[in-house]
Amino acid sequence: MKTFSPTPEDIKREWFLVDAENKILGRFAAQIAHRLRGKHKPEFAPHMDNGDFIVVVNCEKIAVTGKKLSQKTYWRHTGYPGGIKETSLEKLLDRKPEEVLRHAVRGMLPKNRLGRAMLKKLKIYAGTDHPHTAQQPKALVLPY
Repeated sequence: MKTFSPTPEDIKREWFLVDAENKILGRFAAQIAHRLRGKHKPEFAPHMDNGDFIVVVNCEKIAVTGKKLSQKTYWRHTGYPGGIKETSLEKLLDRKPEEVLRHAVRGMLPKNRLGRAMLKKLKIYAGTDHPHTAQQPKALVLPY
């Protein structure tokens, strides 16, 4: 018996809707990365993008444990000498709550063009409204 290797024709992607309210940031991001990668499917292949589309709503209500809200910092560089910028998790949640979850999920995906393609299938929204009703996303309840 030969080992099954999926082809692009074998990939069947679905749309899922996930509510992020009162979910722990790291655990939630790990489960989303697992789904985006397609590891929950029996035909998983590490060299292919066969994950599903994930629509996340209410990401401004995501929870963190401990003192992370005030102590966790995000760094970015402007590209100029001495251009390092620092932002706390609390400020980033107020300004761009979608970026907090996107940053956490991106760190759990492969660091190559395959990972960038997987990240494009993640749609994050701060409120309860989203423009993906035409895709009829199924409600997905994650275990923790």
